[in-house]
Amino acid sequence: MARSHAGRLRTGPAAAATGVLLAGLFAAPVSAQEETPSATGTVARTVGDATFKPGPCPKTADPVAEIEGARCGTLTVPENRTKPDGRKITLGVAIVAAEAAQPKPDPIVWLAGGPGDDAVGEAKMAIDGGLNRDRDVIFMSQRGTYSADPALLCRNVDEFNARATGLVYDAPSTEREHVAATKACRDDLAASGADLSAYNDIESAADYADLRTALDLKEWNLFGISYGTQLALVTMRLHPEGIRSVGIDGILPPSTGGSAVTWSAAKQGFDGVFKACAEQPDCNRRYPNLSATFERLVRELEAKPVTTTITLPDSQKQVKVTLDGGALVNWMTAATHVAEQVPAALDELDNGKPQRIAEQWAGGKYSPQAIGRLSHGLVYGVFCSEWTPYETQAEALAAGKKTYPSFPESVQAQAPLLTFLRPDCDVWNVPAAPASIRDVTESNIPTLAISGGFDAQTAASNGAYVARTLPNATVVTIPYVAHVVFAASKCAQDITVSFFDNPKAPNTECLKDLKAPTFEILPDAS
Repeated sequence: MARSHAGRLRTGPAAAATGVLLAGLFAAPVSAQEETPSATGTVARTVGDATFKPGPCPKTADPVAEIEGARCGTLTVPENRTKPDGRKITLGVAIVAAEAAQPKPDPIVWLAGGPGDDAVGEAKMAIDGGLNRDRDVIFMSQRGTYSADPALLCRNVDEFNARATGLVYDAPSTEREHVAATKACRDDLAASGADLSAYNDIESAADYADLRTALDLKEWNLFGISYGTQLALVTMRLHPEGIRSVGIDGILPPSTGGSAVTWSAAKQGFDGVFKACAEQPDCNRRYPNLSATFERLVRELEAKPVTTTITLPDSQKQVKVTLDGGALVNWMTAATHVAEQVPAALDELDNGKPQRIAEQWAGGKYSPQAIGRLSHGLVYGVFCSEWTPYETQAEALAAGKKTYPSFPESVQAQAPLLTFLRPDCDVWNVPAAPASIRDVTESNIPTLAISGGFDAQTAASNGAYVARTLPNATVVTIPYVAHVVFAASKCAQDITVSFFDNPKAPNTECLKDLKAPTFEILPDAS
């Protein structure tokens, strides 16, 4: 899961850029195509209201070598399926061929994170992890994302999120500016003609079901990361036809989306890092009671924020950064990706040296990869129709108080990654999704539910939670790895590839060889 103003540390393959798709070719009638043998994605085909057209590969914001030579095109679908005669939208498609000379007939379709990331831009992560060893891998830009048309991006929100690292994170004045940026985004997108109520999981799940039939595939497999796991679980429930197996990594159950689960995930991830430090004698000796230190720093910074100046690596521009309690919590949510630095960074902050945390907190927001690439139309389309209508403000605050009773209420009121979500959704003003969107997914489809022990964005416990109603699920936790283990763990990649080979019995032998990171030990300041 990621939100535009969540302040992710963009480390490794998960930072891959997204792309823009060029126009494709005209479709031929279905009847003229059915007897023509061809590789998936080379034949134009119309099924119902959806049309696949072969064409050029997506033009991405940054080069993505993995899609060079892919079979590409567009899928055209109704923007709003309750208005089939209304506006059409196009979604970019890239199909990377299997390395095997005789690939398996059931490809893997990649469901991107976010909401709002473009699957095409995540192709490097998928291919680096070996997903295309025996199967083609299909990347389709989810509706509203970078290489879709329309792409519901809002550069103004990204630019504000960067500038906001110099403001007090959860101050009322920051909230007013943030909500104003969100409203300006919404107004611009609505003025462009977009039906903002149509950018959600129900429509997206139907898009993927249409893609399978338009590509004339009998079966395929789903693999979703982060928010893509929510979409995978919805798709399993609404469109189970033709799904051979499903992998979900960094699990976000649709039935629990909201502030409560986000607080729980943060604490599980933080505690995982703190416990790993405590179990290493050198780390425990140098940084004792790390959890208590962290909570104390949150309280102290919320009462008296610290301001410093950093130099941006891309431009050498100097910017002001303000660290208060809320900023520290959100930095920590992303910093589990660089867990070996966390104890040292907190110790530096505790000794009047905020530079490392300030650089990490603001650096990702100002990065070119964080500006103009996320679909805010999809971010708010999902959260404001499927999350906030089903969790009250009082319930959200209660979750913060229960999880971290020592935190000031101003911190408890803003769940990590979801700061100002409720007032944002008030101005986004889309109708609530049907209550059934919150149903648990009950399915016999073989599922790999894989998580990271340091995941502070989607709790590792979510694997066992979803498996309660997935009797053919294999639940795996990769210790010492943060959110989206496939991006960072060779073991996770091996397990995932073996799962698609044998969904009933993936090979998990590599788990026994995993070791905790060696934490950075600074000289004692005293």
